[in-house]
Amino acid sequence: MTISRKTIGLGEDSTATITVSNREEFDTSEVRAELLCVERRRRERWVYNEKQKRKIRHVYWDVATLHSAHLKASGKIHIVPGFKKTFSITVNIPAGGRESFDGLDANVHWSIKGVVAIKGRPDVTSETHELQVVKSTTTTTPAKEKDIMIQCEYCGSLNPQTATSCSNCGAPRKSRSNNRL
Repeated sequence: MTISRKTIGLGEDSTATITVSNREEFDTSEVRAELLCVERRRRERWVYNEKQKRKIRHVYWDVATLHSAHLKASGKIHIVPGFKKTFSITVNIPAGGRESFDGLDANVHWSIKGVVAIKGRPDVTSETHELQVVKSTTTTTPAKEKDIMIQCEYCGSLNPQTATSCSNCGAPRKSRSNNRL
């Protein structure tokens, strides 16, 4: 399995390919990619120890699956010796997902792997790839608001309506309430 980008923003798509090649004959039930997001949190509790006759601190990790998706690349296929085919899939990281991070007491990890499911046998899996999920870099500014240009009252250059100062002379943009005075 190969993935085009290992760093993906929340809500963004990436493409991945799964290449299947074989030297034996069998039937697959599907070819898919498994996307997984797991959160681990360090916890501790006090447990009474009979031998020591006192409570001792027990440290453990809570593990929770935050997101799991099976991205189907193909259905049933009869594979013969010498078979080689590449399947393309789109990997979408949900916009409401969590960013990757690694801390002392908690971490969130995203991973993806390719799977060839074979009925009656263990699945054949690819190497698991670690993904770095970050905040999305795209901003959603309405097109109408972004496209309106206003002339600077000092130097006359055009600036976007959303600008607070002139990009040419640096003068602050006068607000409409100031114009009424």
